[in-house]
Amino acid sequence: MFAPFAGPEMKLNFFETYFSCISGAFAAAFVFYFSSEYFMLRARKKRLAALHRSITNGTPLKLKKSFTRFNKLIVRLKRRFGIYGIAFYAPLFLSVPVGSIVTAKFYGKEKRTFPLILLGICMNGAITTGLAYTLKELF
Repeated sequence: MFAPFAGPEMKLNFFETYFSCISGAFAAAFVFYFSSEYFMLRARKKRLAALHRSITNGTPLKLKKSFTRFNKLIVRLKRRFGIYGIAFYAPLFLSVPVGSIVTAKFYGKEKRTFPLILLGICMNGAITTGLAYTLKELF
């Protein structure tokens, strides 16, 4: 989201900044979207291991809230905007890795999800890069 703002300072033109930003985002989206199942299983195993350790040691485990503000926000966005809102804006506002994992968690079984993420990255990259170069000209 903020990477394009370094482009004008590095004396790069619009297209150099745009393509470098989206190529990095594409690579991160690819890695994290297609390995999201691994990350979700790993998180589940860590939670179960902590629960098992607390039971064997006899120490009480402080359970995390399952309905946090962040989780409620994501579910609200999912219900309100659907696949397009999550695929387009989760990678922008949550970061590409976290947004790709969240999108894969909700819509990983649909074939159009990953292309929508890539389309969202292209659109958001054009908007943020354009904003960076417009603000450079103004200030």
